[in-house]
Amino acid sequence: MKIGAQLYTCTKFCQDLDGLSETLKKVADIGYTTVQLSGVCAYEADWMNEQLKKNGLEAIITHSSATEVLGKTDDVIEKHKKMGIKYIGIGGLLGLWNPDYNQKPKEYWANFADKFVPVAQKIKDAGCYFMYHNHHYEFMDKDGEILHDFLLKNFSPEIMGFTLDLYWVKEAGRDPVTMLNELKGRTPVVHYKDMIVMPDGAHRYASVGSGILDWDAIIETSLKNGVEYAMVEQDNCYDDDPFDCLAKSYKFLTSKGLN
Repeated sequence: MKIGAQLYTCTKFCQDLDGLSETLKKVADIGYTTVQLSGVCAYEADWMNEQLKKNGLEAIITHSSATEVLGKTDDVIEKHKKMGIKYIGIGGLLGLWNPDYNQKPKEYWANFADKFVPVAQKIKDAGCYFMYHNHHYEFMDKDGEILHDFLLKNFSPEIMGFTLDLYWVKEAGRDPVTMLNELKGRTPVVHYKDMIVMPDGAHRYASVGSGILDWDAIIETSLKNGVEYAMVEQDNCYDDDPFDCLAKSYKFLTSKGLN
């Protein structure tokens, strides 16, 4: 299992090509050899290939716009194959932020499946793999049903994997280790992200190893279950420098024998 950097951690530095180029260099200087392309500016595949090669990096997964993956599937596949990226990910459910979502959630779930099952199959047929990234809302009860269970029933393991975000699993009241076991074989990429509980009870993102998640158990289970990439992510670094946060996580994970 390789550890990598989810560039969404540094998204504010990646909003133009110069900033993205510098971010890739800084991430490589920390010691990371793999990255996830998410929360970054638009780029051409040839430009990205050059930047990755220059810094000794490999991009292994993206988070693309769900709308783009749906409406420009062939273009998305072609771009990923040009960069040698197998895993084509989205960050969540299409239509989630529509005001009607909470009134008609199951209609949105069904609409998502109707549209994306054929897309996921097309991605598989092209030699890539469609990946769904969770937050906490997938585990919330909606009129007696749970979105996560719906996704499991409607997307087979052959056409869709889960970019399991361990922070959000914990936020949803689920156990990350249990979830890793339940999704064994469907989590080639996992987001490693820690949680701290503030004095007022609020939860905050934290560098890996500095919070309440059981990393010895998580790492053991990840290795046992064949997780290929543990991508370090911190949605908000608050007053800390994102690159320092990535470095702290890297130091912790390498101390556990990962690289």
